[in-house]
Amino acid sequence: MLLTNLHGGKIMFLLYSFEFIGTIAFAISGALIGIRKKLDLFGVIFLAITTAVGGGIFRDILIGNTPPTAFINPTACIISIITALVVFFFYDEKFNRLEKIVTLSDALGLGVFTAVGCRTAMLHEVDGIFAVVFMGMCTGVGGGIVRDILVKDIPFVLKKEIYAIASIIGALFYYLIRQYFSDIISLYTCCLLIFVIRLCAIKYNINLPVRKRSYK
Repeated sequence: MLLTNLHGGKIMFLLYSFEFIGTIAFAISGALIGIRKKLDLFGVIFLAITTAVGGGIFRDILIGNTPPTAFINPTACIISIITALVVFFFYDEKFNRLEKIVTLSDALGLGVFTAVGCRTAMLHEVDGIFAVVFMGMCTGVGGGIVRDILVKDIPFVLKKEIYAIASIIGALFYYLIRQYFSDIISLYTCCLLIFVIRLCAIKYNINLPVRKRSYK
């Protein structure tokens, strides 16, 4: 019994740690884009919160977990607000590393929340590989989609970049290996795989094909 409790406690600590890291990462991404778009303090905070919790809210609605966790437990929103304030007041444009920070934060958040989304879906007895992978992807990309729409950008997920595909591959891998390995290994592997795929796609300029319109 003691070993079981210890194992369960380790999994919960890992899950909370993952969500904490992912929330900060996505909040940084949202706040920095808000700064880039010259939003005021409220706009930067709102964009940070939306990016951090938007995907989870969308997932919870789809699986019938209502009200969504973000509305019941405000921890993620509080973390996002604190993160946004730190970014807003301490970001120094002299370093000119905005794009790199946004890219790294977004890639990390995508990996973390895709993994957490898959696990949450399975815990709520969402059955079938398609449903679990879809829920993982929604959790990973949902907040970013809302963020980009709010600032009138075309969402990453709709561009040629390897973004949603990375989330899908990681979610699929999580579903398959969770049948043979522990939650801890599955979460780590999913997150790391998505992070690496995303960064490799950016570094080596790997994109999905785009149909070019021909004019006569």
